[in-house]
Amino acid sequence: MKIYLDGKLVSKEEAKVSVFDHGLLYGDGIFEGIRAYNGRVFRLKEHLDRLWDSARAINLTIPITKNEMEKALIKTLIANKLTEGYIRLIVTRGVGDLGLDPKKCTEPPSIIIIADKITLYPEELYEKGGEIITASTRRIRPDALSPNVKSLNYLNNIMAKMEATRAGVMEAIMLNSEGYVAECTGDNIFIVKNGVLFTPPSSEGALIGITRDAVIELAKNKLKMSVREERMTSYNIYTADECFLTGTAAEVIPVVCADSRSIGDGKPGKITTKLIKEFKSLTRLTGVPIK
Repeated sequence: MKIYLDGKLVSKEEAKVSVFDHGLLYGDGIFEGIRAYNGRVFRLKEHLDRLWDSARAINLTIPITKNEMEKALIKTLIANKLTEGYIRLIVTRGVGDLGLDPKKCTEPPSIIIIADKITLYPEELYEKGGEIITASTRRIRPDALSPNVKSLNYLNNIMAKMEATRAGVMEAIMLNSEGYVAECTGDNIFIVKNGVLFTPPSSEGALIGITRDAVIELAKNKLKMSVREERMTSYNIYTADECFLTGTAAEVIPVVCADSRSIGDGKPGKITTKLIKEFKSLTRLTGVPIK
């Protein structure tokens, strides 16, 4: 495996950052998870735009341009002979001291690009659907830290994910401080009720996901559905006709049980199945060519 590190392609064993890097010390940095399908990088522009927005939000200057970042990412995929895979793009604050002040970071931000294969969930879950629980860990308030900053500090999500793992289920719903559904630990959440598609707005603590946006577009344009971003409680999940999760790594995955309550008839719904099919088609036909 070749990893892009600060302008050079190095082996996995050589890809190292300083123990004084603020990304390691404090989670002071940002990232994007990106997918390549069929020789194309899916929605790369949107991912890079979001990365730059995250950087601006935490006052971090990325030391290269978007065009240079795109070239570096493509170069990394080619070096690893990947036409399909998962790309983790990381920008850390850089090397500083043991204090909090980022002004004391003496070197430019580090850029790391890792490209590899990924399978987040077993294939059978995409066919039969999976189970989720509601975590006791609450989502950080948006007025404390915006969910749209994809920072390297994912401890909030990790704590909730541990609850899902202990319960033996694939994912956990995270509620916000007011008790409304925000998102899952690594995915956005959707429900279908009476033919309408619902998902929580970002004001409730949900990341505006790239896959989330793609699914909303497909629902509106391909399935001619009404889509609403509205507040949602656990009751809405339990009484939904269908439920599914979306994310770059997860793609679109059905949910058939929440907190031991069967959703719909306990099988992936017709609308969910159609959206999975449409999303797969979209990813195979669009994106930035790897060349």
